[in-house]
Amino acid sequence: MLKVEHVTKKYGRTVACSDLTFTLDAGSVTVLLGPNGAGKSTIMKSIIGFLRYEGEITVDGYENTTPEARRLMGYIPELPSLYPNLTVNEHMEFLARAYRLKNYKERIDSLFERFELSDKKKKFGDELSKGMQQKLNICMGLFTQPDLLLLDEPMIGLDPHAIKELKGTIEEMRDAGNTLLVSTHIIDSVDMLWDRCLIMQGGKIVADITKEELDADGRTLEEYFFAVTEGIDPEAMNEEENAQS
Repeated sequence: MLKVEHVTKKYGRTVACSDLTFTLDAGSVTVLLGPNGAGKSTIMKSIIGFLRYEGEITVDGYENTTPEARRLMGYIPELPSLYPNLTVNEHMEFLARAYRLKNYKERIDSLFERFELSDKKKKFGDELSKGMQQKLNICMGLFTQPDLLLLDEPMIGLDPHAIKELKGTIEEMRDAGNTLLVSTHIIDSVDMLWDRCLIMQGGKIVADITKEELDADGRTLEEYFFAVTEGIDPEAMNEEENAQS
């Protein structure tokens, strides 16, 4: 579904992403983990077409900046970018017209009910709390029912109900055959939700593992992450914790 081939992105002399190559299959949830500054947001923005880069990115065989590819993709950015002069409902209407959607009213109502925005339809974007802005951000990303959905730190600012609903939505999309790429540095937010994990550090992919492989190895995702990024042996961590208790 998604192919990233030899993608490099530089900001001046700074290399944010270096020769990244990976493929994501349909019906899967891939987690992109890494510390702050690892290059996660840069590759996400490159995939969605916001940044220029060296290399090639295709979505279902289409170059990622083509209209055909854009119709297949959805994006939930880390920071909501809302129009202050549009109401909550008008944000969705704007998307519906941009994508030339038909019979979409029930879809809007369903999303608003699920993420508790039904009573906020007439509020302007800048009148919403940060948490409500993120909920609208999520509704907009889900609205077009994309085949490929990119989520950049999607859990930040959400209340427990919204986190539960978003995780449920991610599972439903995977079961329906969609492809999801979730970028985060908060490991607990995606635990038990993923099929495959890519770990980035210093602009490179330093590990690529499936959940089945990690379960067979007998380690948690947190243990594996720190072993890869900091060289910490989980057994040594347990011994130290036991000694302190």
